[in-house]
Amino acid sequence: MTGRVEGRVAFVTGAARGQGRSHALRLAQEGADIIAVDICEDIETNHYPLSTEADLAETARLIEALDRRVVTRKADVREPAQLVAALADGIAELGRVDIVVANAGICPLGADVPAQGFLDAIQVDLIGVINTVSAALPHLSAGASIVCTGSVAGLMAGGTSTPANGPGGAGYSHAKRGVARFVHDLALQLAPHSIRVNAVHPTNVDTDMLQSQPMYNIFRPDLENPTREDAELAFPSMQPMPIGYVEPVDISNAVLFLASDESRYVTGLQLKVDAGALLASTTSGAPA
Repeated sequence: MTGRVEGRVAFVTGAARGQGRSHALRLAQEGADIIAVDICEDIETNHYPLSTEADLAETARLIEALDRRVVTRKADVREPAQLVAALADGIAELGRVDIVVANAGICPLGADVPAQGFLDAIQVDLIGVINTVSAALPHLSAGASIVCTGSVAGLMAGGTSTPANGPGGAGYSHAKRGVARFVHDLALQLAPHSIRVNAVHPTNVDTDMLQSQPMYNIFRPDLENPTREDAELAFPSMQPMPIGYVEPVDISNAVLFLASDESRYVTGLQLKVDAGALLASTTSGAPA
């Protein structure tokens, strides 16, 4: 049976772990070869560890175990030249690029985060998305699909812009609002070329970003040094559905749909995978 993205090549950022690895694997399961990039370094204002080169190598191993080809490169989405070079290496080996998953992101939460955290969140979560798309666009043709990772935080009033979340939280919300607008406007520009642009907006996802001390502190401000077990009791407050978070594959399934021909006439979509989180944030009584 032919996979839903058989014979295509996907460029995935933030692919070393978390959502990015899950997206790369889900696309590979359905027949795509993968160009996988990640920073594989920490960012000072982001107070939880980011991926490592060993994580990126593990992503490659898992893709190859699916009998798909993969090219990995260490690249920082804040640096356009690094993305251009990584993509050029991938295309040289795999021949093309058809799918772009602009996924790399950070969430530098905490009142102790310096003002630079505001800019770091924007540079990774918004400018990094734009840099990724800009690197890929010259290589895309009719039928290509661009999928950008947003967040329900970018669709909610206020989002993560609170004093407790600090400058990084404000930057995160700003960036994710920007992703939503960018996707809307770029989709209109690329529609005449039959290139689709969509966003997926998750609620909490069970990744290293969520399962981190800064996030535990935000969800359990009543405790000093809360643990994962403490935070697990508070995570369900985000969603009307009785869960604390969705799994990475839940987002990956949405990415796969938007990358495949099943969504060939879907563009400019702001697809929520949020277990009702945005519904719960709407207090006017009008449909969201």
